Amino acid sequence: MRLASEIAQIYATLMSVIFAGVLNMIFVKLPVCSGLNKPIDRGLCLNDSRRLFGDNKTWKGFWGMVAFGGISQVIWTAVCCSVPALAEKNQFIAAHGSSPAVNLGAGLLFGLAYALFELPNSFIKRRLGIAAGKTDKGIRGALFYIIDQIDSLLGVVLCLSLLCPVSFAQYWLYILVGFFTHSAVNLILYAIRIRRNI
Repeated sequence: MRLASEIAQIYATLMSVIFAGVLNMIFVKLPVCSGLNKPIDRGLCLNDSRRLFGDNKTWKGFWGMVAFGGISQVIWTAVCCSVPALAEKNQFIAAHGSSPAVNLGAGLLFGLAYALFELPNSFIKRRLGIAAGKTDKGIRGALFYIIDQIDSLLGVVLCLSLLCPVSFAQYWLYILVGFFTHSAVNLILYAIRIRRNI
């Protein structure tokens, strides 16, 4: 029963990040803000003749995640405040209240952490010769599948833990629940053809 309560707390606290990620994926596919649809690495290749991050990491996706992080946090906070049971479970509201300005700032920070913490994974995959948007096989493929699901979460939950009292055990429960949630969301987005690969 306690585990179920902690999982409910996780969703009540960071549901806004899930919404932001989905909205950003849709935004990246829409023919808008094309001026931002450029690779963050500007095509830069290192001494190994491989890209720094690759074509999939664009400024549109980066700043989109930051913006949707802020917007989603404000909207989700309003939803939580209209449902007392959700507000009680939300760790950020418990620590900092429901001020739109405070929650906007937190959401922008969550979105920034999400976007930044994806970059090291892309950098390492390019060094190993794994093309952008592609997966590998065997043990290495399984390892990167796990990393792909949790890299951004590591940053988001780190920010949350700096803003709210999150224990070491809670931190890793956030990551575990996030892993399964991210995997499930990706499957749904793949099934409805918003996402190209799982």
